Formats: sequence, C-alpha cells, structure tokens
Amino acid sequence: MTTTIYPIRRALISVSDKAGLEDLGRFLSNQGVEILSTGGSAKALSAAGIPVKEVAAHTGFPEIMDGRVKTLHPKIHGGLLARRDSDEHRHAQQVHDIPDIDLLVVNLYPFARTVAGGGDWDDCIENIDVGGPAMLRGAAKNHDFVTVVTDPGDYAMLIAEMEAHAGGTSLAFRRQLARKTYAHTASYDGAIAAWMSDQAADPLPEQLSISGTRLQTLR
Repeated sequence: MTTTIYPIRRALISVSDKAGLEDLGRFLSNQGVEILSTGGSAKALSAAGIPVKEVAAHTGFPEIMDGRVKTLHPKIHGGLLARRDSDEHRHAQQVHDIPDIDLLVVNLYPFARTVAGGGDWDDCIENIDVGGPAMLRGAAKNHDFVTVVTDPGDYAMLIAEMEAHAGGTSLAFRRQLARKTYAHTASYDGAIAAWMSDQAADPLPEQLSISGTRLQTLR
C-alpha cells in the first residue's frame, strides 16, 4: 500500500449537479490538469472557457444508446483502476494506450429526486445511473492512487488539499473520500431497490436496505 502524495494530472468530470463546477474546473485547468468530461458537464465547462476533452474523443468511441453507454470503456476503467506500482498494469496501459485518470468527480443521475417529483416508470428507470456508479466504485477501490469526489460540497476541500500538496492529494484524504463514495453508492442502490419493491407492492422484500443521513452528532 502506498503512502505517497499522488499528483493529479488528468481528471474526469461527469456531474448531474453543476453547483461549483465552473470554479472547480477553472482551478484544475489553472493547475495544468487535463479535464475529460461528458455531455452537459463538458458543455458547461466549455461555455465557461475552460478547456475540456470529450470522453468520446479520449476513448475513440462515441456516446451511444441515448447516452446509456459513454464511459463504459477500457480506457476509462483502465485509467481509474490501474495500480501505479504494478509493472503488469503499467505494461497493459502501454500496450492498450490507457492513460491514467487521477481524479474522478461524479455525482449520479437524480433518481431519488425523480421519484419524489412523481416521475413515471420510464422516467425513473432512465434516471438509474449505470456508468457513474461503475466509475465511482473503481476509483474508490483504487484510492491508493486515485482521488474520487461525489459531493460538490467537497470541492473546496479538494482544492485546499491540492494547494497544500503541490497539486496532489494524500492517502488519508483519498481514503476519506473513498469511504464517502461507497456510502453514497450504497444509498443510491438502496433507494432504487426500495422504489422497485414499492412498485411491486412488496412491503417486506427478501433483502431490505436501509440508509440514513446524519443530521446531528449527539453527546
């Protein structure tokens, strides 16, 4: 396991919540970070004058199936999952032209908000994110080397961390965000499972996932 400060040279940003996106993108660009992005995130960054490379240009494969398939590609997941201290991983990257992705900034399709807003079956299904959780889980698994951010409220903390470490992040910081990432994806999947049980009129499914948000720290 590494304890090294790892620099961020390439970031992938794909967010449904655009809060703070411009400030984060401008900071990363000023740090010399190459930004990969998709869809609306790429358009928002580009409109703000921030250099961005579309994921389709990075992978050489277009978004297809109404955007259902865009980041599910070896150049994305290999860049997130490759161990930087593994000769075997480095060789595979070289053979298959898979650059590192050092920072992943993703928040997921607004499934819970769609349900709460009275979305019909088709709307709710289309707001089940697939590529986002896959990337988040991969980046969090490889947190020895990769920084993963799911919450716009953590952008300021990320910026402060990079400023304190000459454009890199510490293992403790990466591990903290990895824990938060897995809690986030677990809660997301739990909400989907609960909704599908409700649709099936199954009040007590065989497996029941319960997730909560801390509102207050007691004594």
